[in-house]
Amino acid sequence: MAVAGAQFLRMVDRLAEAEGAQAGDYTSFSVRGRRFGYHWPRTRTVGLKQTLSEQAALVAERPDVFEVQFTSGGFGWVVVHLPRIDADELAELVYEAWCLSAPEELVDAHPLTVRDAAAPPQP
Repeated sequence: MAVAGAQFLRMVDRLAEAEGAQAGDYTSFSVRGRRFGYHWPRTRTVGLKQTLSEQAALVAERPDVFEVQFTSGGFGWVVVHLPRIDADELAELVYEAWCLSAPEELVDAHPLTVRDAAAPPQP
């Protein structure tokens, strides 16, 4: 159980219209100009957009894996410690974060299964 930074980046790369932007020691990720995630390679953490209820549940259930990052616009962001999460769970959270920022028609046009997101790239 651990996800490498490169594996996280592959998960994001599979999301339709996801774009990364480097800023200092982190990369932010957006879809059509709306932010859904961050990656800090040095600390081996990512920040993901969630609903407020999901943010509270994740942090309460597993504070060794998740911590509150911030709240904004009715959403709760969580910090995820990559060494403490498995790929399938992270892939689901990444997809959920993307869905919270992507327009509904884009989400409908690009459903993604957790297996597809967490799987290693095909040769």
